[in-house]
Amino acid sequence: MQEHVQLDQKEINKDLLDTIFHTPMWWYLAVTFFGVVFLIGASAFGYLLNQGLGVTGLNRPVFWGAYVVNFVFWIGISHAGIMISAILRLTQAEWRRPITRAAEVLTVFALTAALMAAPLVHTGRPWRAFLPTPWILPYDFARGIWPNIRSPFVWDPMAISTYLVASSLFIFIALLPDLAIIRDRSTGLRRVIYSFLCLGWRGTPRQWKLQIVAGILLSALVLPVFVSVHSIVSWDFAVQIGTEGWHSTIFAPYFIIGAIHSGVAAVATLMAVMVWVWKLHKYITPDHFDAIGRLLIVVGLTWFFFFFLEWVFALYTLEDPEIAMRKLQVFQWPWSGMFAVFLITSFIIPVTAWLFRAVRRSLLWMFITTILVNVGMWLERFLIIVPGLMRRTHLVFDWGSYQPSIIELLMVIATFAWLCLGMLVFSKIFPLVPLFDIKEAMINREKIKIGRKEIPASIRE
Repeated sequence: MQEHVQLDQKEINKDLLDTIFHTPMWWYLAVTFFGVVFLIGASAFGYLLNQGLGVTGLNRPVFWGAYVVNFVFWIGISHAGIMISAILRLTQAEWRRPITRAAEVLTVFALTAALMAAPLVHTGRPWRAFLPTPWILPYDFARGIWPNIRSPFVWDPMAISTYLVASSLFIFIALLPDLAIIRDRSTGLRRVIYSFLCLGWRGTPRQWKLQIVAGILLSALVLPVFVSVHSIVSWDFAVQIGTEGWHSTIFAPYFIIGAIHSGVAAVATLMAVMVWVWKLHKYITPDHFDAIGRLLIVVGLTWFFFFFLEWVFALYTLEDPEIAMRKLQVFQWPWSGMFAVFLITSFIIPVTAWLFRAVRRSLLWMFITTILVNVGMWLERFLIIVPGLMRRTHLVFDWGSYQPSIIELLMVIATFAWLCLGMLVFSKIFPLVPLFDIKEAMINREKIKIGRKEIPASIRE
């Protein structure tokens, strides 16, 4: 890395713990705003429970809409933490250090946002899932309905709950040394709380060894879960034989790389926000944006390759219903407009822009291009779900269209407000940048030797 500023431990502690011990006015305003937006969405959800699914735009045959689109979108965003933290930790990429925790926190809140938009909302009776043993015992004893354990809808809650627990452990284990620092600088009730949270951390060699080993093991063990979560989400669609455009064997890898594309882009967006809002420019530099921009080029090109294959697989058989559905997506308004916006915003504009070094090193341009990526990826999920359900098949007796209602839109917006609210509250209680990762980087930052060449440690990835 070229723009390195050497900092001592005292300065690192002061900078990264400032938001915990001092609360600026903008924080209260932002929390109030996002809290109000979330409460409006929660009120819309309460109205839906009271009135039923008739207040949505869902109707025969389009029974999946904005809720499931949002569910798949947030599951995709949740892949950010594993991609940035686990994989880059195992590959020892130095530039990961300032952003690993923020990516992991983004994962946790994205998963909880996905649960708010889960397919359970479509049942009209989501409280049935909160019975003592959901999905395991019969859905209704009186009617004798048993769940089909071969269905991905049974695997979904298992994979997502495992992913959520593993991601939370990831964050907590890495937080222990930082919690001890906050404990040592606190008094009164705050000291008691952080003393409990840090589990008696004293920084002994044995504790450091266990903490490092636990981080590496979790990084390795969570990777199969990382792959399985979005694979299972894709099978929610791929196992539906009667729906055009869904019954595809490429959906699992296609959904995974799409999730990585949107997740890494979301991390880059968060990096820009961290620099602007939390004033972390000394820790997240243009070099870090350059590094994640290079990663995004590789991920974006890989995603576009699978997108191309998905269309090849769909059209190769020359089946009339499949071709008709693809024509609907590309040539019939408003789907054609959505398709054009999706392709331009998710691939053409951002990947082309990232090829230029000046764009990759610009906070503003990285913020804009990565926002465009996730606008496009949300539309991609919409174009996968709705047009396939709209068309009449041999198992559906009428045509249909779909337009999200204000209730659905409010609940979708509420999930975004929830994510922003969660990040703000987390930043007030815990440091967003891991202190000891930064201190370790400062010690080992000067030069490392690779073969006969000495290079800055931050670019050894």
